[in-house]
Amino acid sequence: MRVVFKTLVSLYVCTGVLCVHQLSWLPCMFIDERVSLNDKGVPEIQQIPREAFLQFGQKEDAAVNPQVITFMVTGSRLDLRRYVDVWEAEQLECQLYRYSTHGSYVRWPGKGNQEYNHWFRFTIKPSNGLSVTSGFLRRPSDQPAPEKQDFFNWTTIADREVLTTTVAVVIKSQTPFVRTGLRSQPKLHCQFALDHKSPNFILEWILQRRGERTTVFSYNSRSGQTEGTGVGLKALEDGDASYSLAFTKTISEGLYICSLSVNPLSIQMNMDLHVEEPPRVSINIQPDLLLQKGEEQKVVCEAVGYYPLDVEIVWHEQEPSASGQRVGTSLPKKVDILLSSHKHNPQDMTYSVSAFFYLQTSLRNLGQSQFICSVSHKSLRVPIKKSFTLTVEEPSSWLFSITMGFIVLALLFVLCVMLLYLSSVRKKIHEKKPY
Repeated sequence: MRVVFKTLVSLYVCTGVLCVHQLSWLPCMFIDERVSLNDKGVPEIQQIPREAFLQFGQKEDAAVNPQVITFMVTGSRLDLRRYVDVWEAEQLECQLYRYSTHGSYVRWPGKGNQEYNHWFRFTIKPSNGLSVTSGFLRRPSDQPAPEKQDFFNWTTIADREVLTTTVAVVIKSQTPFVRTGLRSQPKLHCQFALDHKSPNFILEWILQRRGERTTVFSYNSRSGQTEGTGVGLKALEDGDASYSLAFTKTISEGLYICSLSVNPLSIQMNMDLHVEEPPRVSINIQPDLLLQKGEEQKVVCEAVGYYPLDVEIVWHEQEPSASGQRVGTSLPKKVDILLSSHKHNPQDMTYSVSAFFYLQTSLRNLGQSQFICSVSHKSLRVPIKKSFTLTVEEPSSWLFSITMGFIVLALLFVLCVMLLYLSSVRKKIHEKKPY
């Protein structure tokens, strides 16, 4: 019974977050930098990819792979593994970068608050790209701050060196890419945590659209000043900086940036929001159309209310018996069509277009054919299809119509004569009856 209880407790602890004992190391790519000034005095950065390991343990632990650089992440108030969605190391992509404070040297309030710190930025995401976790590793140093900006004076890191670090800042998003329709209320996820209590930070949400940057929300924890809406202040106290949009419009789409600044650090989490509204498709023909040979019919397929602009409308013709055939058979015949110009609806900024052709039965054989309108748009997983079945009949001749008319009139005349005769017979019989 005690074993079962321990198992249930373990499962409870691991529910909703990563079980911290599942991930002990993670292969990473350390993107080192070599900075120099060109002839014009402009900094030029040369990136140097180097193999590295992110290892969770203690300072005295041996490196899992002593042949590469090891970033030994020791215990702190933050456990990075709780913010990673995948447990298996082979399903995670990890990158590490140096981070420059551009000469700003601030005593970090966390544990081991030496005068000077080396900073490294990390980015971890699963191979499916459904979430992103980023943040900073802090490597304390007893040495005084360098005279020059560390951007131009990086400390050399040997190939097999072990760097003892702690996690100082974590920021995560589970919505790096969002697709939503019009008049929806999507929520952009942004979660952050720091390794010390009562931190002074600035949290901003910035919308970047067509080259313009607009701050849609900001919060300063020191002053308590807030501008804009969309983020719950109570949730923000617990590190939930998620931004909720109210009834999306086409102008709502763009790059949303969750920006966190904690002196001397600043980090951003980018989220792409795309508005996609599927078209409403209709045709001007009933499911069954009967025409006589020689008649003409305008056939229209209309797609309305879609966004963005690009849409494809195709008309196909095929025999009704071929509609259930397996893939690999001959494709239906494409019909030449005319497209109307795109119409712009100023109310919701959506678009409309129609594709039409003139169905000429004089050029067709008698019998049935099926016509299919197929509409493709990026908001649709599969195209929307509307169809109708055409039946073409031989027109009846005028001589045949006149003949049939005479026959009908003759039958009506005979019927009338017979009714009159029967009526007279009944009358005579009635008169001969004795009273």
